[in-house]
Amino acid sequence: MTRALILGGTADASLLAAEIARARIDAVYSYGGRTRAPADQPLPTRVGGFGGVSGLADYIRRERITHVIDATHPFAAEMSRHAVQACAQTGTPLIALERAPWAKAPGDNWIEVADVTAAAAALPESPANVFLAIGRQHIAPFAAKPQHVYTLRFVDPPEAPLPLAADVIVSRGPFTFDGELETMRARGIAWIVARNSGGDGARAKIDAARTLSLPVIMIARPKLPERLRVESVAEIMNWLGHRACLGA
Repeated sequence: MTRALILGGTADASLLAAEIARARIDAVYSYGGRTRAPADQPLPTRVGGFGGVSGLADYIRRERITHVIDATHPFAAEMSRHAVQACAQTGTPLIALERAPWAKAPGDNWIEVADVTAAAAALPESPANVFLAIGRQHIAPFAAKPQHVYTLRFVDPPEAPLPLAADVIVSRGPFTFDGELETMRARGIAWIVARNSGGDGARAKIDAARTLSLPVIMIARPKLPERLRVESVAEIMNWLGHRACLGA
């Protein structure tokens, strides 16, 4: 009998949860706990970490999980690595629902870098208005360039002082192309720093940057261990032995 564990937190994971609930598959949806008010899911939900690889392996055994689906953010590298190791230890099938990264299009002015530290180093020395679209866990390296005027956008208001002076927008996506254009123009944004998350929910800022001919410092995805990966909910459902109703 199937009992699936969804490691979630993305829009794709929510689509998958809805499809699994519709198919009446026994499953648990797990949030990492970084968002204070996560979206409700149509499945039993747990919030918080597992306690490393051993904790996740113990959970898989204790809850009799038969299938693990990694539908975390493409930059949630630690959780994805833990899932690979825990599933190997327990002999549990693992699949990743991972959207394709964005590809550079004509008109894009990307400076592609390997990580957040390299992104901070790529910013100019002269003061500029910079939009950091990278989440609150990754902004510390930019404190090394305090001459810039930073705009940040978070899902939740920050609970602790930030490591740099910044104007914080509290808003939950997805964001529209027109809205991103308005934000960038109103704030005089000259540089954008983004992670190559892929998908449609966060793409509007990349399209707006192209329209405004703004440079984008694009952070590459972290390297992850080899694992089975697909890009659609329908492929996950097929892997579970069910047909997707929506064909997403």
